[in-house]
Amino acid sequence: MSLSAAGPGGQVQAAHRPVLALADDLSGAAETAVALRSPARILLGPVAVPVTSAPGESLVLDLDSRQLPGAEAARAVRDVTRSAPAATVLFKKVDSLLRGNLAAEAAAYARGGRGVVIATALPAARRTVRGGVVRLDGVPLHAADAWRAEARPAPPSVAAALGDLPSAPVPLTDVRGAPGALREALRACFAQGRHPVCDAETETDLDAIAAAALELGPGIRLLGTGGLAGALGRLLGTPAENALVPGEAVRPLLIVVGTAEPSARGQVAHLLADGAHQVSLSTLDLLRSPRRLAPPVTAVTVVRVTGAADPSQARRLVAALADTVADAAHDCDLVLTGGETARRVLDVLRVTDLRPVGQIHHGAVLSRTPDGRSVVTRPGSYGEVDSLRRIVRALRPAPVRHVPTDPTGVAP
Repeated sequence: MSLSAAGPGGQVQAAHRPVLALADDLSGAAETAVALRSPARILLGPVAVPVTSAPGESLVLDLDSRQLPGAEAARAVRDVTRSAPAATVLFKKVDSLLRGNLAAEAAAYARGGRGVVIATALPAARRTVRGGVVRLDGVPLHAADAWRAEARPAPPSVAAALGDLPSAPVPLTDVRGAPGALREALRACFAQGRHPVCDAETETDLDAIAAAALELGPGIRLLGTGGLAGALGRLLGTPAENALVPGEAVRPLLIVVGTAEPSARGQVAHLLADGAHQVSLSTLDLLRSPRRLAPPVTAVTVVRVTGAADPSQARRLVAALADTVADAAHDCDLVLTGGETARRVLDVLRVTDLRPVGQIHHGAVLSRTPDGRSVVTRPGSYGEVDSLRRIVRALRPAPVRHVPTDPTGVAP
């Protein structure tokens, strides 16, 4: 299995400009960092403001705001954008399913700028926007079951998800119009005091949107998914290649599956067929009598949560999961599915920054910790049935020779 490099590829159409990107969870931050195709650093907030970076380096901040109260999430966004250098390209990463504090964060993000260009399509995951409505394989978001784990119904449109933020639709006819037409359509929205919500179905559409936004000059901010981040990367990324040749593994690999997505069962089954060891943790045990997982005794160990959970208990459940795997995770390379799971595990390990290395498949981003360990993050809703298998085979092209001898498994 080969890895596509985090450093570029693709045509560069503009000189590199550093990007300051804000994400509401860690998997989204990693997805954004690798999409920017430039030297980048992921910081796990809270971070001191003003935020500074090395010359030519982009910064991606995980504000960890997905589950915060709306006012706190807005404050986190506002504190960073208020101190951002004028020459920096500002990008706000949002969930392609419109989850989280989108309305509160978008309102805070818009404050102080000339306007926000909004494009939430993610063609790589077959998520498009037409008529201002997010569609999953053609099915409107509010008619799909993607919000089954949420406590409220899915919004019927992007504009609805933005709440009171004044917006205006930009249809595909404008996105795909004559040269300059899209730029003028965006300018017309701003002149009316509204923020354009752009339809998009392809990466070419997103490239056009990003280019038109940058043509409007400083003060125009971008808000969208990893798809729009990828368009920025194709426009602004640097041409240097970062080749990655995985070396011989010296650590066990611990995979923590914290997502409630039904697809997780099949993904784990592929690992078990390849000889991985599974540790199942029930939601009931995690919430009532959590235990500590001892260091893995096999080369690849997958930890999976089983059983139903009330959405209102999700944050508490993930925190308990992170505490459970903390001891085992200290000397392992890690694969962490679900942004909340990834962040809580790295918090207990006191990891505060990551360097993106490359992408194994869309959304499955490999980063390095300051002490050299590998960490793969992936949104819970991403990946085909062989996703985890592909990740393991990319990280472990040769058998692991070093295996801890502690046979205790899960300790009380």
